[in-house]
Amino acid sequence: MVMNRRDFLRSSVAGSALAGLGLPAAALAATRADPDHIDNAVVLRGDNVPRYNRDTVARLDKLLAARPSPPGTGHEVASDSYLQHGAVEELEQYFAKFLGKEDAAFMPTGTMANHVAIRLHCGEHRHALVQRESHVYRDEADAVTTLSGINLVPLAEGKASPTMDEVNKAIDDAENGPYPIKVGAISLESPVRRADGEMVPYELAQEISTMARAKGIGLHLDGARLMLNIGADGFTVQKYAALFDTVYVSLYKYLGAPFGAILAGSKAQMAQARELRHIFGGLIYHGWMPALLALDTAQGFAERFAKVRQAGDRLLAALGSIDGYTVKRVPNGSNIHFLEVAPARQAGLAERLQKQDILVGGMKDDRLMLTFNETLLRRSPEAIARAFAG
Repeated sequence: MVMNRRDFLRSSVAGSALAGLGLPAAALAATRADPDHIDNAVVLRGDNVPRYNRDTVARLDKLLAARPSPPGTGHEVASDSYLQHGAVEELEQYFAKFLGKEDAAFMPTGTMANHVAIRLHCGEHRHALVQRESHVYRDEADAVTTLSGINLVPLAEGKASPTMDEVNKAIDDAENGPYPIKVGAISLESPVRRADGEMVPYELAQEISTMARAKGIGLHLDGARLMLNIGADGFTVQKYAALFDTVYVSLYKYLGAPFGAILAGSKAQMAQARELRHIFGGLIYHGWMPALLALDTAQGFAERFAKVRQAGDRLLAALGSIDGYTVKRVPNGSNIHFLEVAPARQAGLAERLQKQDILVGGMKDDRLMLTFNETLLRRSPEAIARAFAG
């Protein structure tokens, strides 16, 4: 096979992207041999649509070309300066409206978004309740405690959601102990990545919200993957977000940006959030690149992902009807499900699927994790099920 420089770079980037997804070596090898493979594949692993880096650059250039500079100004419409104006401001306005909040602020990372929100809510009451399996507690290197002196109290070990009794007891323990401490904030992650994308049920979140507001406790939603629940019965982003004072949404997990986050809340809170962003070193010179990409992907995302949800339900129904496959849905799940695979079905499965441009992760304990993203819309659910059937 003759490969020019562009093909070589595309295939190299593809291998890197797929390695990051934890895909089988056979899938990586095939992708390196076929530089267009990833653009056409149904990738049942990861929340995002995997893209070649060079294609992302080309997409960014196309988006810039659609926003020409006013004649004689020498100023690019999309450009920002220290996260003011341009595409960053557009992104903030878009998500403030989308999340049903007064204002929104761009943050370079989700870790900073969560930290800033919890610090704002706590103020001088440096005691916050979190899920033990949440990103804030398990994946942020004690940032909230180390940098802001806030004690995080973990609830619901091994589960997505605490019970109302657990929340009330934690508040009672703090406020009615020998040395009373006021709880400043409650942070809930939903969906919970460490619980296979399980959502905190709306009714429970509503009950916690009502109690928190009655007690003057700030309520934050780590909604990094919140939009991946679009399409679920009765779910809307605004309805769910309305239960919380602040909401964080990731820009890179499924909106095509290389980094970034949005934190939304009241105008007063976001003014403070921007000050804290500067103090913590997050006032980067330019944010227009992730802002442009996320804005572009966000247009129509809700409609597209509702179709992903429908297609996923059809695929799971079809897979469940094939001998040797048993579907295991995650309770209150979002976009992650499991497929139990009989030993006779496992031999050569990943390779057979890969030949039909369907990429899956590795098998663990006779189970295959299926993560639905927008690549699911590249093939009919019935065609994907036939590939599994062989």
